[in-house]
Amino acid sequence: MAGHFEATPGGGAAVALDEVEISILRSLAVQLLELIGPGETPADGEDPLAALFAEGPSKPPSDPALARLFPDAYGGPDGAAPEEKSEEELRALSAEFRRFTENDLRSRKREDALAVVRTLDALSPAGDGAAVLTLTADECRSWLGSLNDLRLTIGTRLDVFDEDEGEEGSLYRLPDSDPRKPMVMAYLWLGALQETLVETLMP
Repeated sequence: MAGHFEATPGGGAAVALDEVEISILRSLAVQLLELIGPGETPADGEDPLAALFAEGPSKPPSDPALARLFPDAYGGPDGAAPEEKSEEELRALSAEFRRFTENDLRSRKREDALAVVRTLDALSPAGDGAAVLTLTADECRSWLGSLNDLRLTIGTRLDVFDEDEGEEGSLYRLPDSDPRKPMVMAYLWLGALQETLVETLMP
């Protein structure tokens, strides 16, 4: 179990983490929450249901990492491109889609990251600081979403994309003196956690 997730009865998963790993995961999840930003809270007297129908932004975020987390739906690097649509039409379609979906997507990513923090905070480490993190099926899905978001964010900072296997492979060969090495090690470790967690969810 050390270093990778294993399936548990009932559709959950478990992984052994040491004190340093717990601290790193929690810190990364908190930084992700800060990047995503706080949710909108209804003003005094405002109908809470109104927030469900509030329109979001129509333009992609300027931060490259956020743009990776919230890509254009059409025509962008991660978006589909409907046939026979001009670039201007694709931008309009993406703006319309973003306006009605980004708030919900941000809320989901925020809840996923919060689930990571809460489950880590609920751990009872042994004397050496190590603990076994046991997740329910729902918590597994939140962790999977958050691990993916963390890898996308760190990968963007490193100019690495999952489909670029050659570039990702070169990360293993970075010298220890490279200032990117700690972030690279986190990126690769999160990938291993994500892969084994996916395996536990497969039938």
